[in-house]
Amino acid sequence: MFVSRLELTNFRNYARLELDLAEGVTAIIGANGQGKTSLTEALSYLATLKSFRGVPTEAMIRTGSDTAIIRATVVHPDGREILVEAELARVGRNKAQVNRQRLAKTKDLLGVVRTTVFSPEDLGLVKDSPETRRVFVDDALVALSPRLDHVCSEVDRVLRQRNALLKQAGGRLTAEIETTLDVWDERFVDCGTTLGNERANLIATIQPLVQQAYEDLAERKTPLELSYDPQWRRDGLSASLAASRTDDVRRATTTVGPHRDDIEITLNGLPARTHASQGEQRTLALALRLAVHRLVTQVTAGPPVLILDDVLSELDPQRSAALLGHFPEGQVLITTAGVLPTAAHPDRIVQIHGGTIVEGGTR
Repeated sequence: MFVSRLELTNFRNYARLELDLAEGVTAIIGANGQGKTSLTEALSYLATLKSFRGVPTEAMIRTGSDTAIIRATVVHPDGREILVEAELARVGRNKAQVNRQRLAKTKDLLGVVRTTVFSPEDLGLVKDSPETRRVFVDDALVALSPRLDHVCSEVDRVLRQRNALLKQAGGRLTAEIETTLDVWDERFVDCGTTLGNERANLIATIQPLVQQAYEDLAERKTPLELSYDPQWRRDGLSASLAASRTDDVRRATTTVGPHRDDIEITLNGLPARTHASQGEQRTLALALRLAVHRLVTQVTAGPPVLILDDVLSELDPQRSAALLGHFPEGQVLITTAGVLPTAAHPDRIVQIHGGTIVEGGTR
């Protein structure tokens, strides 16, 4: 699968854009603030229905416009072309179409386009809070199996309802509150346990892939371990919720469950978050992305569109060459404000200035 054409209307700083993409490597070059990342953000949105920058929908809509359109032509290995479109609304619901047929639910678009995004912010996968790693794992689960988006959404929904009830309780556990809590606990146990099991299976699966990816990038063997073992999975979520109920009512929030999990990462037997050098942390973050990219490629019988958003400028020449040399074959988009590494070998080069393509060509 590859994207042969991307069209934008009122997206970020683009009033209108039409861009043909190479089946191989397309390099998008321009100074900072000219719209390079906006292009990759739009393409990634079609795959995930959210911005990899972590911003709300209205931030992606051009100032003065009520809606933005992202449209892409996706070509499958058998030659079939699929026209995919997302309409982002400042007010109201977003919409999605496939081959100009509106989808009943926007989330039905998940799985039609697949992308893997590498960005400078990926360092946060190692250094930032547990939430960053939870989002990474859950996004990977959805990329592998779009149906799991419903499980993640259900966990969030039930958790909001349970927390609202706990706030309503005002620190007092009445018979009515307790009965309603029992209902939400049962639902939380169901979807939360499912999500925990899926996370555990994924971590076990990608462990050797992350190890191999790290060795490919660092060009040396380094003991590396991923661990996902929250206490509630050992005790059972039902028992954990029962044990924490008094504390939950007092604090007016749910204190145990998959929303508080972390994935522990160690290098050489030490926590990578606190003991690894910044170079090791950056390599580890790239290895995590590369491992998921390789797994999705295996499971879906084809590589996702690979997006390197201003990542190469953050790497030394050795790591840049190693990263570019260890990707599966497929479509690649590289954005940079500087000079491309010689190992990039782009099939097409696009120059961007002020939200406009000023020069493009093949090589």
